[in-house]
Amino acid sequence: MTATCRITRIAILALALSLSGSGLAAMAETAGAVEQAELPVVTLADAERGWIEARVPVSGSLVARQEVQVHALVSGHEITRLEAEVGDRVEAGAVLARLSEDVLSAQLAQAEAEYQRAEAGISQAESQIASAEASLTQAVATLERTRSLRQSGNASQAVLDQAIAAEASARAAAASASDGLGVARAALAQAAAARRIAQLNLGHASVTAPVDGVVVARTARLGAIPGSGGEPLFTLIAGGEVELEADVIETALSQLKAGDAAEIQVAGLGRVQGKLRLVPAAVDPVTRLGPARIALDPDPRLRPGLFASGWIITDRREAVTVPASAILADASGERVQVVKDGQIETREVRGGLVWQGRREILDGLAPGETVVARAGAFFRSGDQVRAAP
Repeated sequence: MTATCRITRIAILALALSLSGSGLAAMAETAGAVEQAELPVVTLADAERGWIEARVPVSGSLVARQEVQVHALVSGHEITRLEAEVGDRVEAGAVLARLSEDVLSAQLAQAEAEYQRAEAGISQAESQIASAEASLTQAVATLERTRSLRQSGNASQAVLDQAIAAEASARAAAASASDGLGVARAALAQAAAARRIAQLNLGHASVTAPVDGVVVARTARLGAIPGSGGEPLFTLIAGGEVELEADVIETALSQLKAGDAAEIQVAGLGRVQGKLRLVPAAVDPVTRLGPARIALDPDPRLRPGLFASGWIITDRREAVTVPASAILADASGERVQVVKDGQIETREVRGGLVWQGRREILDGLAPGETVVARAGAFFRSGDQVRAAP
């Protein structure tokens, strides 16, 4: 064999070996790619720290926080003027309507005259007391003088008896005059009371608002004669305060406390902020709902009767959260599937609140760890997975 033939065979053998090595490497890479492609594809999510809230749903109607009824305090007198209409905002003491004052003024004048007569009776009684006391003084002096004369023998017994009788009569007249003053004073007090009543009745001819508020109803009509015990002439909302009377399901009552913030959607108005003012004190045995009162921020557009719904925020805190779908729950407890370096680790956790599609993790997971966003019961610890693009 020539040297040329040897060189040719060696070159062919080297080429064959080179082609054989490249093929093996290519085959290995292809096998790895096929194995990677066969791994389950999962969507991953990070455990994040953020704010989470607990909310209780509520719904109901707007009502007046405090409704005030205004009646006529004197009856049998015609309504002559109306000073307020439904929707008016009034201040305490503002005149809402006026009644006829003709009879009331005459009654006051009569009471004034009775009072003046009672005052004159006081003066007359005092004069009678003064006169009776003077007569008594004179009768006492006469009796003393007659007794002296009788002792000296210069007056008869009949004269002494007459002086004694005169003194007793004068003393009785003085006592009677004193009693007459008491009667006159009682008559004056009675006349003063009657005059005060007449003054009050005349003042009540002006029907006034007892509190600041908004007029929401009026039954008063010109020419009408209101009577006692009838329907109110006006109905006010004290301070114009309107709140939500909302129904709360019985299972949520233990979460509520006065002062909890509320977000309310009012029909036609949108969102209004408020606070829970009254926690339900009882539950309807039929509906299993309790009525709560939610004070709303002032808004002139709020009207009693409007429908509203929303939420009472019972808690708000910062916590570690994951998508709610990342938690598996069964009789054995709750768990998530943590993914690290493409490998599954099933880990027990303790879940808390659910808020906007995310679940609070109270224990078992740290911020920044990665979990399967939609956990599957068929995964086990140690399984290899591939992240979705």
